[in-house]
Amino acid sequence: MKHVIVIGGGVAGMQCASELLRQGLAVTIIEKEQDLGGKVRNWHKLFPTFTPADEVLSAMRHRLKISNNLKIRTGCQATTITANSVTLCSGEELKCDATVIATGFTLFDAQIKEEYGYGIYDNVITSAELEQMFNENNVHLAHGGTPKRIAILHCVGSRDEKVCQRHCSKVCCVTGVKQAIELKKLFPAADVFNFYMDIRMFGPGYEEMYREAQTAYNVHFVRGRISEVSPTFNSQLQIKAEDTLTGRPLKMSVDMLVLLIGMKSNEHNITLRNECNLLAQPSGFMQPQDSFIGNVTSNVDGIFYAGTITAPKNVGESINEGTAAARAVIEWLNKH
Repeated sequence: MKHVIVIGGGVAGMQCASELLRQGLAVTIIEKEQDLGGKVRNWHKLFPTFTPADEVLSAMRHRLKISNNLKIRTGCQATTITANSVTLCSGEELKCDATVIATGFTLFDAQIKEEYGYGIYDNVITSAELEQMFNENNVHLAHGGTPKRIAILHCVGSRDEKVCQRHCSKVCCVTGVKQAIELKKLFPAADVFNFYMDIRMFGPGYEEMYREAQTAYNVHFVRGRISEVSPTFNSQLQIKAEDTLTGRPLKMSVDMLVLLIGMKSNEHNITLRNECNLLAQPSGFMQPQDSFIGNVTSNVDGIFYAGTITAPKNVGESINEGTAAARAVIEWLNKH
């Protein structure tokens, strides 16, 4: 029986493993965390349908449990990767017939953008932290109470040459709209503002959700970047920005500022490039063989990619790419 190692147990890796198992192959999943699910494990609801993230993960876990040909190694990380072997950080070497790298992305560190006050001022949080609050059903201000005015800032760590993050993280705009609607559902009387560079609603149902945020929930959208955040005497946050549609400066006090942090490439991608002879893009994400017909194939025979290891993607795209990677692996194994 052919054996494939899938490195990364997020949704792309889980879907890839599930498809390989369905086709009769043996699979080992290597996951550095203690549980499968990746970043989606910490998410509340998925756009644009507001489907609970746990429902999606539960269904994917169930598919994996029905096979006896699966091994899951959690709490360990792959260091050296070839088509026929994977060496773990413990020094253990695992043999295989092909490998799939689905190690995903890293969330941008908001502390790098000091002007926004993350880690300095109370009630400046990231979109990931807000999702955790949604999960715990406990969205609140640092010292208690509920926010009456909330600002959401797009493109923190995306499209920003100052921090060497020139790429668009693709899902921040729609995440900001989704989170704005969720905040309005929790706090109907609150004013919620989205500060954006451009609204990029590229997916099915995204534009409709954007319009619904305005018409049904009265979410405000301001075209402009926040330049500075500072605390006020009454424990609010004063934000300075420019409304680029009117060309006028804007100053506003809010109770909470949510930073929509983007996707950046993993530091481990440098190791993949330098020690595993794999190609990386200028953004740091890995370079597939071809953007169209070889998007899950690496430049090294027998090594494949799935999910956000190559570029920012939404959950649905990552799952679909897991399936595509599995089929590419099977096709390659049938020829070798």
